[in-house]
Amino acid sequence: MKKLLTSVFALSLTSGMAHSADDLTLQLKWVTQAQFAGYYVALENGFYEEEDLNVTIKPGGPDVAPAQVIAGGGADVVVDWMPSALAAREAGLPLVNIAQPFKSSGMMLTCRKDTGITSPADFPGKTLGVWFYGNEYPFLSWMSTLGYSTSGGDDGVTVLKQGFNVDPLLQGQADCVSTMTYNEYWQVIDAGLTPDDLVLFKYEEEGVSTLEDGLYVLEDKLADEAEVDKLARFVRASMKGWKWAEENPEEAASIVLENDETGAQTEKHQVRMMGEIAKLTAGTDGTLDMDDYKRTVATLLGGGSDPVISKEPEGAYTTVVTDAALK
Repeated sequence: MKKLLTSVFALSLTSGMAHSADDLTLQLKWVTQAQFAGYYVALENGFYEEEDLNVTIKPGGPDVAPAQVIAGGGADVVVDWMPSALAAREAGLPLVNIAQPFKSSGMMLTCRKDTGITSPADFPGKTLGVWFYGNEYPFLSWMSTLGYSTSGGDDGVTVLKQGFNVDPLLQGQADCVSTMTYNEYWQVIDAGLTPDDLVLFKYEEEGVSTLEDGLYVLEDKLADEAEVDKLARFVRASMKGWKWAEENPEEAASIVLENDETGAQTEKHQVRMMGEIAKLTAGTDGTLDMDDYKRTVATLLGGGSDPVISKEPEGAYTTVVTDAALK
C-alpha cells in the first residue's frame, strides 16, 4: 500500500511538473489603463493560462523607461513606441519588434483656437508642449520635416517639456500640447474647453504618424526555439484579448479598473478610452504591416540635419513570432 501511494505521489508530481506554465513578464509603457486592456483581458479571461503561460504585467509610469527595464532583465517583453525602440536599437540595445497590436497612431497636437493657429504654417513663434522620455521623437521628426527649428525664435518653435498632463494648455503656458486621442484630449475637454475651442493636428492625418504600442524583446530571445514558441503563445493570447476588448469595451474597461491598484482611474474615462483604443487596434491580427513600418522609418530618417535615426535599421523586426502565433 505504501509503495502504491508513493507511486501515485510521484506520478502526480511528474504530471504537475509536465504541465507547469512558462513564466513571462510584460512591462507596460504607462500606468494601468485601457491603453493596455488587451493584456489585462487575456490575463483575467484565462487566455494566457490556456496557452500554458504565467504572465506578470508590470505597469509603467513617468519614471519607467521600457527599454531600460528590459535591458536590466526586469521584463521579457515590453510595450513601446517604435521611434524610441529604433532609437534605442541604434544606440546599441538590440530591441526587436515581434508584434504590432496597434495599427494606427493616436498622437495629436492639440491647440487652442484663440492662439490663431489654424495650420502647421502657424507654428513658428509658438510654444508647443512635448513629452520626452522617448516620446519626443515623432514630434521632432515632424518639425524637421516642416523645416522648423525647435530652438525658438520667430522662424522656429519653442519646445516646452510637458509633464504627463495638459496643464500648460489650460494655464496658457503653451499654445499647443501633446495629447493622445484616447487620453489627454479628454482631459482638456473635462477641464472645460469644448471641441470648438480647439484645433487638432493628428499625426496620422499629417502623414508623419509612427507606430505606437508594439511588443519588443531582446534579439537573443529569438535564437531559442523554446523562447520563440513561448512568445508566439503570448502574442496569440494577447491578440485574443485585444479582439475581445474591441467587442466588449465596457467589460474590458471594468477589467482594467479591477487591475488598477492605484485607484486613480474612473469608469467614465476608461470606458471612453477603450472606445478610442479599439479604433487603433482594429483591423490587425498583430502582424507588423510593412507599409506602416517603412513610413515610420522614413519619418524618423527625414529629420534633416538631426534625424531620430541616422540609417536604415537592420533586424529591427521579425515576423517569426506572429507567423507561429497565427498557425
